[in-house]
Amino acid sequence: MSGIGYQYVLLRLVPSIEREEFLNVGVVVYAQMADFLDARFDLAPQRLEAFAPHLDPADVEAALEGMCAAVRGEACAGRPAMPKLGQRFGWITAPRSTILQPGPLHGGVTDDPALTLDRLVSRLVTPSGG
Repeated sequence: MSGIGYQYVLLRLVPSIEREEFLNVGVVVYAQMADFLDARFDLAPQRLEAFAPHLDPADVEAALEGMCAAVRGEACAGRPAMPKLGQRFGWITAPRSTILQPGPLHGGVTDDPALTLDRLVSRLVTPSGG
């Protein structure tokens, strides 16, 4: 089987660390051989309201945009500039105790990492599964 190896993590919204409940809200895909690193999220307002009514959707979206900015390599306060894709992916996948946490690392083989990212978001994040 030919193709490009890739790794991905789900971005999980964890509104209460103590309860250990989470909602999948995004995916980050890294394919080193294709020089590819990208993230997408789908923050469904009705789903967020049902799961964590005390959270402001704008705050959650801002946090997700911050994760996407890290994937793009944008430096900001509290986050160093990371020129290499592998460094950025490592930063994203590092465990943290915030409302956005990475899930376990998964992998696979693909011919098109961007298409794989779209499919993973559709299957694992989008409420209707597509």
